[in-house]
Amino acid sequence: MRNPDILQKLGKKKAHQILVGFAAETENFEENAFRKIKDKNLDLIVVNDVSLPDAGFEVDTNRIMLIDRYRKIRKFPLQSKENAADAILDKIIKIKKKTKKITGDTS
Repeated sequence: MRNPDILQKLGKKKAHQILVGFAAETENFEENAFRKIKDKNLDLIVVNDVSLPDAGFEVDTNRIMLIDRYRKIRKFPLQSKENAADAILDKIIKIKKKTKKITGDTS
């Protein structure tokens, strides 16, 4: 039996939330990311190349790529996972500010 795709279910119910997905990939990073953004109604996806020995699981460093729903891609060099988390949060804040401008939300 296949596990339910919780992120896809959240994307279908999404109203004003910012939905971020994470993808551990070994190939076709951008193509897979664009598909997931569309299929799951994501605002941002964090792609992690887990084929590299210095990034991914069981190491303290990562090489991430952030791709937003407008297909803007930002690739990061090898960095600590703490710095990667900061980069992700910075992007979420930018998305939130952009959303507020578009919707006129002042909260």
